[in-house]
Amino acid sequence: MTDPEAAPLPELDPAQTIEVIVGFIRSQLAQAGFRRLVVGLSGGVDSSAAAFLAARAVAANDLLAIRMPYRTSSPESEADAQAVVDALGCRSERVDITPMVEPMLELIGPEEDASLRVRRGNVMARQRMIVLYDRSAAFDALVLGTSNKTEALLGYGTLYGDMAAALQPIGDLYKSQLRAVATQLGVPERIVAKPPSADLWPGQTDEGELGASYEDLDRILFALVDRRWTLDRCVAAGLDRSLIAWVARRVAQTEFKRQLPPVAKISLRTPGIDHLYPRRRPGSRREG
Repeated sequence: MTDPEAAPLPELDPAQTIEVIVGFIRSQLAQAGFRRLVVGLSGGVDSSAAAFLAARAVAANDLLAIRMPYRTSSPESEADAQAVVDALGCRSERVDITPMVEPMLELIGPEEDASLRVRRGNVMARQRMIVLYDRSAAFDALVLGTSNKTEALLGYGTLYGDMAAALQPIGDLYKSQLRAVATQLGVPERIVAKPPSADLWPGQTDEGELGASYEDLDRILFALVDRRWTLDRCVAAGLDRSLIAWVARRVAQTEFKRQLPPVAKISLRTPGIDHLYPRRRPGSRREG
C-alpha cells in the first residue's frame, strides 16, 4: 500500500494567470460599456496586485486608486499604498474616513472594548465602499474588487464592504497563489512579504484573527474545495483534523456571503432567477 499523497499548496503559472486576468478585466469593461476603473488601496498585497493588474488592462489615466485611512490606520500601510500609486503613475486620491464613521462608531461603543472590534471594522469597510462607489459615479468607472479566494471561501470579509465590487479579478486566486502573481507583476517586495492585515485596529492581522497561517488554510481549502477530499483523506495527508473541521464548517456557514440575496418567487418571471440578461445586454452602455 502506497503512502497517502501529502496535501500540496495550489500552484499556477503566474505569467499565464496575469494574461488571463487582464483579458478578463478588459472583456468585463467592454461588456458593461466602461473604460475606467476605481480601486481602493490599503497598502496590502491584495489591493496592490489588483491595482497592478488594472494598470495592465487600462491606461494609467483611466485608473483611479483611492487611499482611505482611518485615524488609527498604520502610516506604513498608507506609505505602501502611495508606493503603488507612484509605481503605476495612475490617478490617486486620499479620503480620510474618520469624520464619516465616528458618529456611527460612537453609537456602537467604546474603542477599548475588544468585543466590538468586528462591528467597528465593518463600519469602516462599508464606508470605504461608499466612497469607492461615489467616486466610481464621478469618474464614470467600475469598482474593482480586491478579495481573494481564501477570504471569499472563509467569509473573511464585510458583506457590502470590501466584498462589494463590479468585478473580482483575484477572486479565484488563493492567498499563496496571489503572492506569486504579485511578485510576477512587480508589486514591491515589502508589500508581498508583510503580514496581511485589514488594518481595522492597531496590531490586527488576518492570520491572528483566523487562528492559522494562510499556508495551512490554503492547503486545507485546496484539498476540500478543489480536490474534494474528505476530512479523513485530509487527515491522512497530514493536515490537522480540528483545523480541517473548523475550515469546512466556516465555508458552509458563510455561503450566504457568496451569493446574491434569495428572492421569494411569486410571479412567472422573477428578476435574478428566470428573468436574466447577460451583462452585454440590449440597450446597455456598450451599444451606445
